[in-house]
Amino acid sequence: MSTKIYVGNLPWRTTDQQLNDLFSAHGDVLSVRIISDRDTGRSRGFAFVTMTTADGAQSAISALNGSLLEGRTLVVNEANNQGSRPGAGRAPVSVRTADPAPRDDDGH
Repeated sequence: MSTKIYVGNLPWRTTDQQLNDLFSAHGDVLSVRIISDRDTGRSRGFAFVTMTTADGAQSAISALNGSLLEGRTLVVNEANNQGSRPGAGRAPVSVRTADPAPRDDDGH
């Protein structure tokens, strides 16, 4: 079963290929996705790497968490499932204000 890994504190210029090469030393990589800002297209400094096996993922996490990449200390751990976050997948709660002042019979 594949395992998704969170990789944080990335240098802005990190590429998918760099991460693929880095993680491939610990097992087969299924995918690499660097998250970018939708307006600027610039990296947001984190990515998700999916590895084919849990053993490969654990090996990569153990070896790479706290390691340096271009002078930055990487944060590498197993990614949380989006559905397990509090509030994930729920619609935002609307805030209702007090009812307007009552009107008289003339609508004023």
